[in-house]
Amino acid sequence: MGKIAIVTDSNSGITQQQGKELGIRVIPMPFFINEELFLEEITLSQEQFYEKLKNDEPISTSQPSPGDLIELWDSLLTEYDEIVHIPMSSGLSTSCATAIGLSQDYDGKVQVVNNQRISVTMRQSVLDALALRDAGRSAAEIREILEKEKMESSIYITLETLKYLKKGGRITPAAAAIGTVLNLKPVLQIQGEKLDAYSKVRGKKQAKKVMLKAMRQDMDTRFAEYVSRGEMCLMAAYAGNPAEAEEWKQEILESFPEFPEVHMDPLSLSVSCHIGQGALAIACAKKVTI
Repeated sequence: MGKIAIVTDSNSGITQQQGKELGIRVIPMPFFINEELFLEEITLSQEQFYEKLKNDEPISTSQPSPGDLIELWDSLLTEYDEIVHIPMSSGLSTSCATAIGLSQDYDGKVQVVNNQRISVTMRQSVLDALALRDAGRSAAEIREILEKEKMESSIYITLETLKYLKKGGRITPAAAAIGTVLNLKPVLQIQGEKLDAYSKVRGKKQAKKVMLKAMRQDMDTRFAEYVSRGEMCLMAAYAGNPAEAEEWKQEILESFPEFPEVHMDPLSLSVSCHIGQGALAIACAKKVTI
């Protein structure tokens, strides 16, 4: 069996230290703030990011440069026989398409997984890849399995403010103004491809109820068979509001007593950049069976 390296990026929520503990490589996502380049967790911490966001500094997301990817892959292939590269969803970034294009020059040694994941669900894909590798699967087999199960996940997110949806052109300034006055909180969903509207309610308390109800429906319908076999993982995420997030995690545990554990991470900065501080999310993903 050949040696396989697992590579992901910081959109998975996996920190550099966690990556070392798992034995994987985590590519830090780049950001431009006031036209200066920052790398997630390397030269830009969560705290620094939200401070700059609060100060309305111009922030734009970017993707790892092709040169950096090639350099990393070439370096890993001096030690490993194959690479499984797991970037964020192709529906949310062009970084996946870029990696797939670059991988064509590696004669199958680099397998780029396009399984439409982000944040905690993407993290689960990385854990699945490690389990499949340790079970003796090839890089191509790992990619095929992860892509086959790409729709077996679900994310619901509510926001603190409509400001960043307005900034990104997802809603009009007039709609944002009315929504702010009425204390409307959108609930967004990621069901594979990209971020879409799910519901719109008055207040964050009601938004959390909507998310819990939506996740319960998913567990009782779409994922019922997986739940019965103990193959679903329940997760949470947040954007710069750790104290509120801990309360949210407890609400999730109380609402889903059949799940003794809820893994929670800060949302990746690539997502937070477009939705702002104070967001809360609930997510689930099927773990692969070996």
